[in-house]
Amino acid sequence: MAIIATLILFGNRKDQFHLATFTAWGSVAGSALQFSVQLPTILKLIGRLRPVLDIANENVRTVLRNFFPVFMSRGVVQISAFVDAMLAGLISEQAVAALMYAQSLYTLPVSLFGMSISAAELPAMSSALGTTAQVADQLRHRLDEGLSRIAFFIVPSVMAMMAFGDVMTGALYQTGRFGRTDSIYVWGILAGSTIGLLASTLGRLYASTYYALHDTRTPLRYAVIRVALTTVLGYLCAIPLPPAIGLDPKWGAAGLTASAGVAGWIEFALLRRSLNKRIGHTGLPIGYVLKLWLAAAVGAAVGWAIKLVIGGQHPVFVAGLVLVPYGLIYFAISSALGLPEAVAVVQRVLRVTGLKRLGS
Repeated sequence: MAIIATLILFGNRKDQFHLATFTAWGSVAGSALQFSVQLPTILKLIGRLRPVLDIANENVRTVLRNFFPVFMSRGVVQISAFVDAMLAGLISEQAVAALMYAQSLYTLPVSLFGMSISAAELPAMSSALGTTAQVADQLRHRLDEGLSRIAFFIVPSVMAMMAFGDVMTGALYQTGRFGRTDSIYVWGILAGSTIGLLASTLGRLYASTYYALHDTRTPLRYAVIRVALTTVLGYLCAIPLPPAIGLDPKWGAAGLTASAGVAGWIEFALLRRSLNKRIGHTGLPIGYVLKLWLAAAVGAAVGWAIKLVIGGQHPVFVAGLVLVPYGLIYFAISSALGLPEAVAVVQRVLRVTGLKRLGS
């Protein structure tokens, strides 16, 4: 709200460069407001607040000791995106701008589903009690359940970005100087990012499992490997590769996101292999994953047919007619296939809308 208010207030008074500065300060004000609206409830719950950094306290020392490893491994997606942005600067200004647009889209599922589910599971994993075998069994159970929930939302996100990246980009950005050609360019970059989207989100939950085992160093090592691979592969795929295979150099930006995805899968494979040696076999059942892709593919086929029929309409109109049926078909098919996540979502929607009571 603070950012929007800033744009409304200064939108007709400042040029675009000064308006960007004012918008940044609007973001700062919004952050302060976000903190302030929570503060009264927090103070009511904890009483008097006395911030003290007690270095002698073992718990405080543990937090300080583990901060950097967790910061690096948790933020590896953002760090990788920062590396991509630096490498995009070697291509062109257009590549940097288009990459920023694409990153706003493909980091959203990581935050919404990967990071949120991982953060929610960490306290439950950390509270696992019993013998070593019992703890391992509890961790495997929670990890596998969390992986299923993440995949249920990430697979359709990946399919949507691959099939309808131009539709999504057009609905969000295609105004003013941002035209159809720009939407196609961002779509190509977005499609490259889908290669590693599932690995990046699943990997965050594996990292949480290590934290539950009080191991912050292993995810850090694999995060460093990922960032190093992102840098090396990103440079190779962005700068020398496009001219070598006859592509316009601007498509090196898509090579950046694709190579980052490959690095994400390598990190995921390392995390999974190492953890499986400690707590036993974990991972998504092949049958479950195939059902997710089947539901997403059928929804994408219907959405693509609609896209071809309606032609060059307004981007927002196209997005509504394409993405809504795609999502509904995905949920309908996955629910019909008996996937528990789909059934739970459908039941919740029916309960919230009151349709379930009417049907009974």
